[in-house]
Amino acid sequence: MDPVTHGIAGALLGKGYFSRRQSRVAIFAATLGAVFPDVDIIYETLSSDPLAIVKYHRAITHSFVGLPFFAALLAWLTRRITHHYKIESPSCAWLTCIYGVGIASHILLDGMTSFGTRMWYPISSQRVAWDLLFIIDFSFSAVILLPQVIAWIYARGDSGAADISDTLRDRSRKRATRMWIVFTIASIAVWFVGKIAEYPFHLAVVPIASVLFALLFFVPGAGGWGFRVTRAAWCQVGTYAMVIYLMACGVAHHAAMRRVRDFASSNHINVERIGALPVPPSALVWGDMIRSNDGIYQSRYDLRDADPPGFTFVPDSPHDQFISRALLLPEVQLEWQFARYPTIRESAEGDRHVVDFAEHRFSGGSTRGPQPFSYRVIMDGAGNVIDQGWEADGMLVRRLRIPIGPNPKTPQ
Repeated sequence: MDPVTHGIAGALLGKGYFSRRQSRVAIFAATLGAVFPDVDIIYETLSSDPLAIVKYHRAITHSFVGLPFFAALLAWLTRRITHHYKIESPSCAWLTCIYGVGIASHILLDGMTSFGTRMWYPISSQRVAWDLLFIIDFSFSAVILLPQVIAWIYARGDSGAADISDTLRDRSRKRATRMWIVFTIASIAVWFVGKIAEYPFHLAVVPIASVLFALLFFVPGAGGWGFRVTRAAWCQVGTYAMVIYLMACGVAHHAAMRRVRDFASSNHINVERIGALPVPPSALVWGDMIRSNDGIYQSRYDLRDADPPGFTFVPDSPHDQFISRALLLPEVQLEWQFARYPTIRESAEGDRHVVDFAEHRFSGGSTRGPQPFSYRVIMDGAGNVIDQGWEADGMLVRRLRIPIGPNPKTPQ
């Protein structure tokens, strides 16, 4: 999941459950804790190893094993800083708890994506992936952000008066209007992004979302009841909405899994791995995947469609000496461990042999390519490695090359 959404989730928890004690520092701690695990991106950025994202991302900083240590360290640093600047702060033990909740929220939300996370590293390097959320889920982000925005619109500040002044009402109306405009424009932007990324949704969703935003932002001002709801209460409602959204995703995932299992059973497929993966932007759109012993079956469909999903088969190339030699490379073995729904394709470019290891987990059932995390090995006619690395179009970056070392020997 993206760091911004993690931060929003942490702020929601901080405002909802920890804001009674030195609220500013407590909310900051919950937000920072929710973002902190992605600090490993710094190491990936500085590393010269193109495979750093597979080796180091979502490891110890995303692990429940490392959580107590990082929570205590962040709490100690926060207490040192607040003491130095004479800022009132919760106790070190309470800060450790708050940071722990923030970090735990990050680990759990990453575990709900298809990318997965190594929750128990270094005890286990297995990635936990519950496949409930796409890595960037705008609907989920809105669900956890909107309650905080509403709480800000109807915040009473330091006013303890029983009556709501005209000045306060006028301020809330201005805030509600600005937020309605911002969120409506954002929904239009999401529509454009989805269309460009080939994850489109109906344009009619935009005005429907705009009407929903208007209701959420303006209705609490009717009769002034929105001013009587505390920020903590708004954010607690947001937490319940978040849980309900995740439960709805779980129900949709179960329905998608039932369809893919029915297809595998009716077609007598020799299944090695099977799954239903979320496809943006709707929790009703899914990409089913089946890894068989000779390729990948994949489908992309809407659960509202009563017809059985249609699957596309992407076969592996027949194994030969070039594929066998490529599979012995340490980099390929690492990529193969990371991949969940890979295919192996071999082609010839003149006197060179190209072996592509494509990961279809992030394709959403689409056959366009190369897919993210597609790895390529180029060999000469004798099977010597000439070049290898991520495919540029798959990683959205320039071609990342691996220094070529000794060539592996083909097993006899």
